[in-house]
Amino acid sequence: MAALDIALFDLVAEDGAALPPFSAGSHVDVFLPNGLVRQYSLCNDPVESHRYQIAVLKDAGGRGGSCAMHGAVHLGDALSISAPKNHFPLAHAAESSLLLAGGIGITPLLCMAERLSAIGQPFSMHYCARSSERMAFVERIRGARFAEQVAFHFDDGAAEQKLDIPGLLQTPASGVHLYTCGPKGFMDAVLSAARQAGWPEHQLHSEFFSAEPIRKADDGGFEVQLASSGRVIPVAADQSVAAALAAAGVPVATSCEQGVCGTCLTRVLEGEPDHRDMYLTPDEQAAYNQFLPCCSRSRSARLVLDL
Repeated sequence: MAALDIALFDLVAEDGAALPPFSAGSHVDVFLPNGLVRQYSLCNDPVESHRYQIAVLKDAGGRGGSCAMHGAVHLGDALSISAPKNHFPLAHAAESSLLLAGGIGITPLLCMAERLSAIGQPFSMHYCARSSERMAFVERIRGARFAEQVAFHFDDGAAEQKLDIPGLLQTPASGVHLYTCGPKGFMDAVLSAARQAGWPEHQLHSEFFSAEPIRKADDGGFEVQLASSGRVIPVAADQSVAAALAAAGVPVATSCEQGVCGTCLTRVLEGEPDHRDMYLTPDEQAAYNQFLPCCSRSRSARLVLDL
């Protein structure tokens, strides 16, 4: 246990061989004993090749992934995982970096801190948690070569140590890139403050772990057309595009089913998607040439998909 309700897992190859390399911000898909697939950020130093390290917050009100990791996975068990994937990479053009972590969102940012420190690039990190008992990796950070670049903040602590997000982000600088990860409310506050202060979108980087499904009172049905065959498939008002496709025998690979992981990203050739994901940037959404069928819908009567 790394902190209250946070379990730390070291994943090593069954034969002891070196694992494929990964970059800061990477995650792996973990195939759980109960049949679920979940994504977990790698939080160890990217120079390590003997293990992948992940930390999992137990969420009793979640969809079963974290509870399976805490209750059904034990020391010595064999798990299947994917090769590392990175949808949250460091920007090589950055002159310096600002890392804002909320709770379990420390996992990819800790890996970034290790990398930035190793290459000597300036950065600072603010790590926020509800309380000290819920803050993982404190001793590791305090013992790291970058310890002086990290500030800790607790919701239940004194007012003067709490993070003033608008104050911190009020003056954007051209070479500074902002990275944030954590609960949706925390990330919304960070990204909203940054955008209100005038931070350019290309300097904002985020990774959401989960998202609440968006439902609208006027949601209606629409159609999707497969570009390869011309086949038209109806999507009901209470049905996701991914579910409609699967029911019609056209399965699309999905994982999070919440619009945060990007697994089901699909090209749109015609029509106007109604984006409801947390994966695409605002600029990518505005291009209307791709969408996530696990959660997003259509503003037009029909979407033509590159399927």
